[in-house]
Parts: sequence; C-alpha cells; structure tokens
Amino acid sequence: MQRPSIRQLEYLVAVADALHFGRAARHCAVTQPALSAQVRQVEELLGVRVFERGRRRVLVTSAGAGIIAQARRALACVDDLVATAQQAGRPLEGPLRLGVIPTVAPYFLPAALPRVRRAHPRLELVLREEQTSRLVEKLEAGALDALLLALPVEGAELTEVALYEEPFVFLAPRGHPLARPETALPESALEGAEVLLLEDGHCLRSQALDVCRRAGAVADDRIQATSMSTLVQMVANGLGVTLVPERAVALEVRPGSGLVTRPFRAPPPTRTIGLAWRSRSPRDAELRLLAETLAGATGAPRSRTRAGRSAQPRASQRARASAKDEA
Repeated sequence: MQRPSIRQLEYLVAVADALHFGRAARHCAVTQPALSAQVRQVEELLGVRVFERGRRRVLVTSAGAGIIAQARRALACVDDLVATAQQAGRPLEGPLRLGVIPTVAPYFLPAALPRVRRAHPRLELVLREEQTSRLVEKLEAGALDALLLALPVEGAELTEVALYEEPFVFLAPRGHPLARPETALPESALEGAEVLLLEDGHCLRSQALDVCRRAGAVADDRIQATSMSTLVQMVANGLGVTLVPERAVALEVRPGSGLVTRPFRAPPPTRTIGLAWRSRSPRDAELRLLAETLAGATGAPRSRTRAGRSAQPRASQRARASAKDEA
C-alpha cells in the first residue's frame, strides 16, 4: 500500500494553515509549483480532494478536514518519536515549544526564564502566547509541547502540575468608595458593583466572573478589554473597577496612575497557574523536571501548589477516566 511521505503531510498541513499555496510554499522553503505538485500527488494517492482551489482563495473540503486532522496527528507522532530519542540522551536539551496565556507571560516569565536558562542551559525554549483554547488546540495537534496557563484545563487529556496559587486584588480609581478603606475587602463588598473584564476567550474573564457571581457583582459588558494593560487603563480613566492577578500589579499599576489596589480578606479569590502537557507525551519526565524548575521561580511556599508539596502531576478528569478504563 502506498503511503504519503512525511514531507507531503507537512505540505498538506501548511496549505491548510495558510489557505494559500504561495504562503505555504514559503513556509516550507520550496517553490509553489513543487508544493502544488506534491499536494496533487497526495490527493490522487488518497482519491480525495483535500482542497478547493479558487482564483483568490483556498478552502479545505469537508472530506479534507478529516485528512488534515489525521495528518496533524501523524506529524505529532513523528515528533514524539524524535523527542523519545532525544530524551534518551540528556533531558531538557534542544527545542521545547511552550505555550503561555497572555495574563501570565509578562508577569511570570521575566523571573522564570533566567532560572530555566541557568538550570538547563542546553534547552531552547520556543514561546507562543495565545488564549487558552487556541493553545490547547495546538498542544493536542502536536504543535506545542507544554502549556503554562490557569488550571484546570477542561475537556482535554492532559497531565497538569500546579506551580502557584495567585490571589486576585481589587483595582479602582482613587476616590472610588471601595478604594478608601485601608483594610482588606471582603468579597461581599463587590455586591452590586459593575466590574470591567477582558473580552471573551481569556480564561481570566471566566475566573473573574466566578468571583463576581459569588459576590453578587455584575460584569459590565459595555466595554471589554483585549489585554490586561488596556483593562487597567480603562479603570485609570474612570470607566469602572476590576480584578487583576496579584503578579500583574507591579507592572501594570504605576506610581502616579491614580489607581488603588486592595487585597481581599482571607481566604482571597485565587487562580491556580501551572504546567500542562499531553498525558501520553514521551517528554513526561522532562516536563516534570521543567515544572520543578518553574515552581522554584514562583517565590511561593511549596504548600501553596495545588498538586502537592512536591509538585506531583494532577491528571485532568478525562485522563483519569481513560487510565481507569485501561486498567
């Protein structure tokens, strides 16, 4: 039985990602005629038209969508094969593709990356910053090796290691009634307040919404920010109040900004930040080691890590169910 080559599968995926043969060819460092010929050869081999070609655009056919998904999985398996061979040598050496959510990257990585470089000087981190749903898609497709994000991640078969618990703090313009007390705020103080949030797609939005629901606050959806910096500027300009992760305060709330932060009374609302990867990843041992290194950069007591004091991995619900079925 004839099979498409790995290179041909890469061409299929490149065209599906770019929806343009010219851009896909440049990405693969080949000429467009050569790439087009290889794609046609795969279509003839499989007996399926993968792409609908137009004068101005390229679309993936309904039959082609399943083939592209399988091609991504096949390439991910090949990458895992290479990773297994590399791991047999020295751990955490060579490229490692790490996805990070925007509400963690600028606030945690500046402290974490120097520590990672010192501990693993041969590791080549390739960073990708995107929202949670897109990162999980890339992880499951094999385009990323691990994710640094808020836990738990629902609906995916992942191993998760909690690194630190991060409290939320209240942010308001100076002069706002809730900004006046010097003491910590109870969550109930937010009752009836209109809270500004990030736009849909950011996991921080759903986490803040949980706090709002408990406290009886209202999400002000008239204005939604695209980034943490924009959200803070909205508050600085008197458009409302918000909740921000504690680590973001030092970078986003500058002296003279006219902003006031207030902690919440214990136990404060928090989110869990951790490392996650595919449950069957051949780099499992390496990623556990990376999690230990990252946990050392948090500056938080190990007892605050949700996965346990030795940062043991916590599989997602679907992963645990799968393991139970196999047993």
